[in-house]
Amino acid sequence: MGHAYTPGLKVTPKILLKKQRILPLKGDVVVKKGDRVSADDVVARTELPGKVKPVNAANILGVLPADLPKHIIVPVGSVMNKGDIYATAKVFFGLFKTNLKSPADDITLETVSNITGKVLLREKPMPVEVKAYVDGTVTEVYPDEGVEVTSWAAMAQGIFGIGGETNGILRMVCESPNEPLTPDKIRDEHKDCILIGGSIVTAAALEKAVEKKARAIIVGGFNDQDLRNFLGYDLGVAITGSEDKGITLVVTEGFGEIPMTQRTFELLKQYEGKRACCHGATQIRAGVIRPEVVLPMAESELEKGEDVKAGALEPGTPIRVIREPYFGRIGRVTELPPEPRPLESETKARVLLLKFNDEDQEVMVPRANVEILET
Repeated sequence: MGHAYTPGLKVTPKILLKKQRILPLKGDVVVKKGDRVSADDVVARTELPGKVKPVNAANILGVLPADLPKHIIVPVGSVMNKGDIYATAKVFFGLFKTNLKSPADDITLETVSNITGKVLLREKPMPVEVKAYVDGTVTEVYPDEGVEVTSWAAMAQGIFGIGGETNGILRMVCESPNEPLTPDKIRDEHKDCILIGGSIVTAAALEKAVEKKARAIIVGGFNDQDLRNFLGYDLGVAITGSEDKGITLVVTEGFGEIPMTQRTFELLKQYEGKRACCHGATQIRAGVIRPEVVLPMAESELEKGEDVKAGALEPGTPIRVIREPYFGRIGRVTELPPEPRPLESETKARVLLLKFNDEDQEVMVPRANVEILET
């Protein structure tokens, strides 16, 4: 029997997740190994240095750079409030004074240069908190850096997303995976919820969800023009996830009106009314990052489902085609020919034979054009 290995989306009722929650720079870890944490619990915190504002002090005061330190009236390192005077000089034969004042509260006088005649003022540091993201147990502590949180969960990965980490109660707003998510389906009671749609979400529905303060939308497809209109710019090839549009979007199938796969839809439906966590971060280059929906499992649910089996491509494996002419279609592998076969382009490549879920006809597809739907 032929075997191969290929990347794929995880859609599984049970998986052991290990999430590393790391600070951008060293700080304080506020939990210990063995602690139970919930998604919104802070596990580590630090402060990012504030922005630096250079001031050409010698020029403003009308003094030589070498003489500037004599006109600074507060010690370097002092924290000042708005309007506090930190430098002064007499002009016009001592008849007038020129003062330099702090432009805001919590400004630090960081350096004074007698070479350039400039001072550097630093704004107040920005607090940064890292949350657990998922309900789970702290299984590893990295001193001054962060922790590892482990959780049993169901999970569904997406193809593309925007927006950062969030959590909320799952609400089904479409009755089938073929149904579009339209504005009339989004109501006041969906505030702080994660909404599960069907085949596509319209731009108007996305705006309505922001208005009603929903936290996220999970849907099969999305129109690329609607995405540009919603963001106000074209997305490049860099990582997404930092967009601040008031909502997180996870697209499970691709661009266009594509029904969510039945398995993903049914998995999410099982957890309606329970808290879920998700993020829209996507990176398609080295270090692939996929958007995801994580459904933490209670201890009473751990018996159901099986651990995820990843990577093995063999007859019977469920797959999704990721390039034309069968883009987005779901099927199962029927055969893995070991030898390269000629393609329409007159090149040879390793291929597989598959049958789509809604057809009996067998088709040939290059192995590089598919991804596993991990179960």
